[in-house]
Amino acid sequence: MDRDELLKVRARFDAEVREGAQADGGDALLERVGPVVRQSVPGPGWNGVLWSDLGAGTADAQIAAQVAFFAGRGCADFEWKLYGHDRPADLGDRLRAAGFVPEPPETLMVGLVAELAQLPVEPPEGITLRVVTDEAGVDLMMEVHARAFGTERPRIREALLSRLREEPETIAAAVAMAGDVPVSAARMEMRPGAAFAGLWGGGTVPQWRGRGIYRLLVAHRARLAAKLGIPYLQVDASEDSRPVLERLGFGVMGVTVPYIWTRPGPDSD
Repeated sequence: MDRDELLKVRARFDAEVREGAQADGGDALLERVGPVVRQSVPGPGWNGVLWSDLGAGTADAQIAAQVAFFAGRGCADFEWKLYGHDRPADLGDRLRAAGFVPEPPETLMVGLVAELAQLPVEPPEGITLRVVTDEAGVDLMMEVHARAFGTERPRIREALLSRLREEPETIAAAVAMAGDVPVSAARMEMRPGAAFAGLWGGGTVPQWRGRGIYRLLVAHRARLAAKLGIPYLQVDASEDSRPVLERLGFGVMGVTVPYIWTRPGPDSD
């Protein structure tokens, strides 16, 4: 896709996936409040701002309003998902001034399903794919995440279990197995009728990297998306993933940075 086409696709992504977002499961509340779209969850799950349309004169008040809202709900933290083209241009500086802490930037990428579905899907030698449909499969995914990224993700585990129970049609997950050992895992999240499916995870344990497993998991999900009639795959890519995705044909739509607000502790000033 050339630059003009990428900009058109990005505008569609903003309208459908961000401004027109749907809630993550039955317990999540997705609401538009003035120029902000946010999600709040009473239990384990993702709390945060997905989209905003702010000006220099309204941004600080809206940031304060969202902090007050999530703090009032008792949230320990929440995320403001900032995109490089969001307004005003200094929104990131304003979030930092309000106590948000930026995490490492990610590259917003998109690929054409019709092309990606043509990638070869033969597993590397010694690898089989296990489709995740139950708690045992989710636990294998969490084992991979812990070994690949060095972190435990209890919220993701609960979110995956919830989707498999309540909305199995909105998720497709797989684990790459080397015998009985899980070595890579990834998932695809989608909504009925949506133009975009999101690729998430994609973690591979260090000793199995560079063998084509990541490519296999992208191709596997692309073929599933093609069967569902979804035209685009979207990824928030890490520095490690971006060059691989570019080689597979993904284009860059911009940059996104998660800004995290954390409730001050009792000893904070």
